Amino acid sequence: MMPAAVAAPAPAPAAAAPAPAAPKPAAPKPAEAAPKAAPKKAEPAPAAAPAPVEEEEPMDQETLTEFFGKEHVNVIFIGHVDAGKSTMGGRILTGTCIYTISTTTMTIPNREASGMIDKRTLEKYEKDAKEAGRDSWYLSWALDTNAEERAKGKTVECGRAYFETDVRRYTILDAPGHKTYVPSMIGGAAQADCAVLVISARKGEFETGFENGGQTREHAQLAKSNGVNKLVVVINKMDDPTVQWAKERYDECVNKLSPFLKANGFNLKQDVTFMPVSGYTGANIKKAIDPKDCDWYSGPSLLDFLDQLKIADRKLGAPLRMPISEKYKDMGTVVVGKIEAGSIKKGAQILMMPNSVKVEVQAIFNEIEEEVPVAAVGDNVRLRLRGIEEEDIMVGFILCSAKNPVHSVSKFEAQLGILDHKNIICAGYTAVLHIHNAIEEITLSAMIHLIDKKTGRKSKRPPQFLKKGQQGIVMIETSGPLCVETFADSARLGRFTLRDEGKTIAIGKITKLHFNSDV
Repeated sequence: MMPAAVAAPAPAPAAAAPAPAAPKPAAPKPAEAAPKAAPKKAEPAPAAAPAPVEEEEPMDQETLTEFFGKEHVNVIFIGHVDAGKSTMGGRILTGTCIYTISTTTMTIPNREASGMIDKRTLEKYEKDAKEAGRDSWYLSWALDTNAEERAKGKTVECGRAYFETDVRRYTILDAPGHKTYVPSMIGGAAQADCAVLVISARKGEFETGFENGGQTREHAQLAKSNGVNKLVVVINKMDDPTVQWAKERYDECVNKLSPFLKANGFNLKQDVTFMPVSGYTGANIKKAIDPKDCDWYSGPSLLDFLDQLKIADRKLGAPLRMPISEKYKDMGTVVVGKIEAGSIKKGAQILMMPNSVKVEVQAIFNEIEEEVPVAAVGDNVRLRLRGIEEEDIMVGFILCSAKNPVHSVSKFEAQLGILDHKNIICAGYTAVLHIHNAIEEITLSAMIHLIDKKTGRKSKRPPQFLKKGQQGIVMIETSGPLCVETFADSARLGRFTLRDEGKTIAIGKITKLHFNSDV
């Protein structure tokens, strides 16, 4: 039985508490900077984990499976501006009714997605886009929702939408492609389970995005540095008059991308898949491509592939970890985030870190704003909390198990790899650190070891500097307490990116935490 189409957002059931309304996103700022520090009462001096308080036991696997029959997967669409990310996302979200081929004549029976966009809404987008002189942009309007995005035809914030297939529940994270909005892309990548790298095959556009300083390279690097190991590379706009489904053009794109992806740590055989698509016509998006259009590709469609893609094992039995991505007031304090580890249920007593405040979960709302009794690792949720005010929470704070709290520090050692910096980096260098949803100003306070990339050995003496292509162990001090773990304990909370002057200059992983008690 096919899943019913999902409205966006759907009202909560009558018996449930009203779902918190999502706030309108603020216009993004072109200049990248760390956010202002939280109120002083929310930022005590970093210390060792606080004394545990009582909390309910996590729900067992059998109970969670009963509530969540379908696995939830976050998919981020990345790539250079104008590659067609929003249009492709809009195509996926459109209801099945827009297709003239019925499900009974599909090549793969019972294989269809339930989208957020019905036929009537799609027709309205098409009409409005035509009136605005933007006929071909109507599909992208499903994800590009504000006036600026629709006027310019460019995504400026990380859009979010939900859909289901017979196999999984998905959240699309539509990353902005312009370099000005890379910080928004990083925030999306930090929540993603896999990435779809959208490449334009149109003559000139591929070269602009990949070879001439475009965002294709940086987006792929940032996805990898944020722990996104599964990558689907879709060669889009294959229907364009300059391409016409030519295998030669497809192979050219694949052959140029492959060495770059391999050099950035992607396993081409196990973790990277290439496929030709047309987001505008829908070819090879939901159903396999018609041999009449392309007789040289016989692989799966994008959604078929995503449905069978193996996602890394999730830490269901681990202590709760949920980085905060949004917060606002709506009948109380509401926070938004993705559960990175463990599970949570209504009524649970948990901790907000780094301010060590005990809070109670009053209500849990899922992606379609339905109230649910429990949520687990991988789910995107909105929580209504009791025991804390909205102004005492900052994006990047973490909700965690009270028995096993996340660590809060302002000093740690890390292995750092320099990607791109025209000058040498010495002790005293400052940059902006991105880790999970947190953004913090940092200082490299000390150089500890230089790492030999061939042998992995550490130098006995501290290096004077690090330069492009080198790796080292450094001491990092943050401007305020930061919720993190070592990479060995939590990859999601232990890997980070450093940016400076609008560029990604380094990636790193935390190797040791320093507390006030450390000498």
